Amino acid sequence: MWTSWWLWPLVAICTADEFREQAERIMQGTPVIDGHNDLPWQLLTSFNNQLRDARANLTSLAHTHTNIPKLRAGLVGGQFWSAYTPCDTQNKDAVKRTLEQIDVIHRMCQMYPETFLCVTSSEGIRQAFQEGKVASLVGVEGGHSIDSSLGVLRALYHLGMRYLTLTHSCNTPWADNWLVDTGEDEAQSQGLSSFGQSVVKEMNRLGVIIDLAHVSVATMKAALQLSKAPVIFSHSSAYRLCGHRRNVPDDVLELVNQTGSLVMVNFYNDYVSCRAEANLSQVADHLDYIKKVAGAGAVGFGGDYDGVSRLPSGLEDVSKYPDLIAELLRRQWTEAEVKGALAENLLRVFEAVEQASDHTQTPEEEPIPLDKLEGSCRTTYGYSGAPSLHRPPGTLLASLVPLLFSLYLL
Repeated sequence: MWTSWWLWPLVAICTADEFREQAERIMQGTPVIDGHNDLPWQLLTSFNNQLRDARANLTSLAHTHTNIPKLRAGLVGGQFWSAYTPCDTQNKDAVKRTLEQIDVIHRMCQMYPETFLCVTSSEGIRQAFQEGKVASLVGVEGGHSIDSSLGVLRALYHLGMRYLTLTHSCNTPWADNWLVDTGEDEAQSQGLSSFGQSVVKEMNRLGVIIDLAHVSVATMKAALQLSKAPVIFSHSSAYRLCGHRRNVPDDVLELVNQTGSLVMVNFYNDYVSCRAEANLSQVADHLDYIKKVAGAGAVGFGGDYDGVSRLPSGLEDVSKYPDLIAELLRRQWTEAEVKGALAENLLRVFEAVEQASDHTQTPEEEPIPLDKLEGSCRTTYGYSGAPSLHRPPGTLLASLVPLLFSLYLL
């Protein structure tokens, strides 16, 4: 036996090729739907969303994790593109910035129609699969993007938003973010305020997927218990394997299982290994663990490409998805389980969200209380308790008399 030791590397290579070939075969029929990609943010920060800049050509864009050749090599068939604007836009120009990011996603589809098909439904995703295009959907990352307005929420839905991440790395006036669990932020809503509950109900009514990446554990539990439809974590991993507060703890994974919800595993090293370095095998460990605790139907992929600074070895860009699928097959995942993780689990959740929607139902209308809003540039139209902006002549002078008299006495 010892004389044939040299055969083992050849056997390993042949076996690896077999799993890789099997992965590609499966993905030809069931391409991956990724839950979160920040390419639109790269287009903003590098080119100010000027897609006709020669350097922004998506067929040759070199410095990003994502371009058209890499998407093709990775057999990516569906992508939630992140319409992201940072927390420092809250109470400022968050809505404007979000609209611009939605616009650039639509313009990607218009400029590269042979590659991208902008869709807004589960049926649209299936159509894109049939046409061999990347189904392109809008995910708005951060509840501050709606500026605490149900009207803005509805407007973004009409512009194509199909998931909303309830917070980013900051509280909104109606929901708490993950930094509450680290002690860096103080809880304001104890999960969801009454207005936050209205946001969740309105998302259910509209057919917008609730995304719980970036939220506090209390917000996770509140939304999972309130929502009439399954929810997603568009780019989060397993807390038990990496104790980062952006990840999902076991008791929440159990709720994910009970509600038919979905955790789309994040590839960011800090959420995979809790260190600067990570590898493909460790990402597969997270997929294994979520499957074990929450079930095979709870697993998906949310790579966070172009939104992170460090990625695992073996998963350096979007072209590497077949290698990860090959690793799952090597770990004896069945073909049905792999197809679920690739696309079918997300499609099931999306269809359930669509079925739970009801546009004949009366929309949520009660606005957030005025005292919950901040920002010196904010107007107060519509709030009955707010000072009138059209005061009778002499009102301002009359209001100044007591102040002037007090100054005179000094």
